[in-house]
Amino acid sequence: MTATEYTPFAVPVDGGDLAGGVWHPDAEGMPILAIHGITASHRAWLLAADALPHRLIAPDLRGRGRSSGLPAPFGLTQHADDLARALDALAVDRVVAAGHSMGGFVAVRFAERHPDRVERLVLIDGGLPVPAPEGVPPEDLPAVILGPALERLRMRFASPEEYEAFWRRHPAIGPWWNAAIADYVAYDLVGDAPELRSSADPDAVSVNALELDGSAGYAEALAALRLPIDFVRAPRGLLDGPPLYDPAVIDEWRERLPGMRIHEAHDVNHYTILMTDAGLRQVLPVLDPKETPR
Repeated sequence: MTATEYTPFAVPVDGGDLAGGVWHPDAEGMPILAIHGITASHRAWLLAADALPHRLIAPDLRGRGRSSGLPAPFGLTQHADDLARALDALAVDRVVAAGHSMGGFVAVRFAERHPDRVERLVLIDGGLPVPAPEGVPPEDLPAVILGPALERLRMRFASPEEYEAFWRRHPAIGPWWNAAIADYVAYDLVGDAPELRSSADPDAVSVNALELDGSAGYAEALAALRLPIDFVRAPRGLLDGPPLYDPAVIDEWRERLPGMRIHEAHDVNHYTILMTDAGLRQVLPVLDPKETPR
């Protein structure tokens, strides 16, 4: 990757600077605003950015990556407004808003709050409300929903090699290890040995985990959207087991949003749908406006 193909940015938002990167900054056509998941960073989009001919703008959301020092509030609406400020600073008026996992929820709130800036939405295994398990008190929901992903944020590592080894043991990541995943993992590691840690703020992550059930008006905001929406579902979930989205949830939202196009990915999990060639081959035709099936 050359310097002309990728440019990091840091733009002013409430409380400090929002970091991220732009791939293909001089490309013509509708830019893609690429929004990462709940414990991730903009580097999750590396493979997609390299494969797409479009300008791709990918932030580190507040409390993650190089934006981890930004203060609360960490809610979805704050993320949405941060994105609007970032686009202002980058002189971008309108985008295709693409979100992976929790990034899909941020994309929906962005479209709700800044409708004139969104051409269409691409939701990659995220953005549809995830029903909360019955009988789980709210304070326990982040741990139940995220499991090991939340535990990792409180762990400390003696070296980059130890952190990589941790990720290589992840059942949904390790078997599909590649250079893009290695880049993503290395970027996430911050601090000084032997107290290295993930850049994601556990408090920010916990706040957002409580917002994934469609509460606080989210489900109503999603149902009220009147713009093109594509949803891509992964058949396996965060631990390479049961999917994040049961087919019944998809059917419910197919009825509530009859114009939403549903795309079923094959033989990928919640992570590999975006971070492997096998997943990307299925996502690219949806991300690329020129290739999206109509």
